[in-house]
Amino acid sequence: MMEQVDTPAIHLENIFLAMANKSFCKTTAAQIVGGRARLVRLVESGEIRATKTSRQQNGRWYCNAADVLRHCRNMRK
Repeated sequence: MMEQVDTPAIHLENIFLAMANKSFCKTTAAQIVGGRARLVRLVESGEIRATKTSRQQNGRWYCNAADVLRHCRNMRK
């Protein structure tokens, strides 16, 4: 008997692989995960990889897009 393929899981994994080398700015990442405080907590815990372009307080953040999408807030009503 032929094994059933979990197509939605394959599509989701393909999205994560495609976004692995992309990044979101801090504002966009915060909107996706559900707020700036949650984003900071996820970055500090290492669940979202982020880099800062400079050591200045207002330096831009670049958050790994695949990590951000893995922690997307529930957007269903």
